[in-house]
Amino acid sequence: MPALTRIALAAFAGLLLAGCNTGPDPAQQKAALAAFDTVKQVFQHPRCQNCHIPGDAPLQFDAGLPHSMGVVRGTTGHGAEGLPCSSCHGEANPPDSYGPHAPPGAPHWALPPPQRRMVTIGLSAAALCRMIQDKNENGGRDFAALLKHVSEDKLVLWGWNPGGERTPVPVPHAEFVAKFKRWADAGGPCPAS
Repeated sequence: MPALTRIALAAFAGLLLAGCNTGPDPAQQKAALAAFDTVKQVFQHPRCQNCHIPGDAPLQFDAGLPHSMGVVRGTTGHGAEGLPCSSCHGEANPPDSYGPHAPPGAPHWALPPPQRRMVTIGLSAAALCRMIQDKNENGGRDFAALLKHVSEDKLVLWGWNPGGERTPVPVPHAEFVAKFKRWADAGGPCPAS
C-alpha cells in the first residue's frame, strides 16, 4: 500500500475515532445522578404521589390517606361517571375564606388514566427512574416533552402552590426544573438498583 494511502487511512481512522462516543462522561453522569435525587424527592412528594397511585382510589393530605367519599380514578382518570373530579375540584384553589381543607383546584384536575398510571409510591430510585422514561407509562413523552410537562403543566405547577394547609413541594420549582434538565441532558442515567 502506498505511503500516501496509509496516511490517508490513518487520518480517516483518527477522525472516526474522534467522533465516536467512548461512553458517558463520568463527571456528567455523577452530576446527573445527583440531580436525579432531587427529581425523586419531587416525584415522591405527597403532592405528586397522592395521584400517581397503584390502585384506583386517590390519596389525600400529606399523610396519603384514602380519598374520602369513595372517589375513584374512572376510565379516563377524571373520576367515576356521575362523580367526576371536577364536581369538587375547580380550575384554581378556592379563596382562603373557604377554609384550609376546601378541595384544591388546578386546570384539568385528574389522575393519570388507568393505562398509564405513572405510579411513584414505593418505587426505588432505579425503578422510578425507569418508569419516568417509559413511554408506555409517561404518555409517550421523550425527554423534551417530559421537561415541558414538568416546567409548564398547570396541574404539575399546583404542587408548589397547593393552598390550604397542604405542604408544597419543598424544592423550588426552578431548581427542580434545572435538576430535571441536567438529568435528562445526560440521557437520564438511572441509579443502580
